[in-house]
Amino acid sequence: SPSDSATSARSAEQDVDPGTACEDAAMDVEIRDDMIRLGQVLKLAGVVEDGAQAREAIEAGEVTVNDEVETRRGRQLHPGDTVRLGGEVLTIVRS
Repeated sequence: SPSDSATSARSAEQDVDPGTACEDAAMDVEIRDDMIRLGQVLKLAGVVEDGAQAREAIEAGEVTVNDEVETRRGRQLHPGDTVRLGGEVLTIVRS
């Protein structure tokens, strides 16, 4: 049936454990200090491959911090802040 093929296509696209799959893939990003910069978070979480890719996504307005578009790669993030890029939702937590 059409719904079966849509479901299998979606799960094939997302590298998410079926147990944790939901609309957006949420992930906690643990930091040792009180602050981390936006570009570093994107690299640490693996949602971009390198700093150049992080810069491009941020400058293009594809990244939000606490549901507001953020265009500064050096934006300081603190535990409790939420970052979105595409379907990824990253929450900053203190390790």
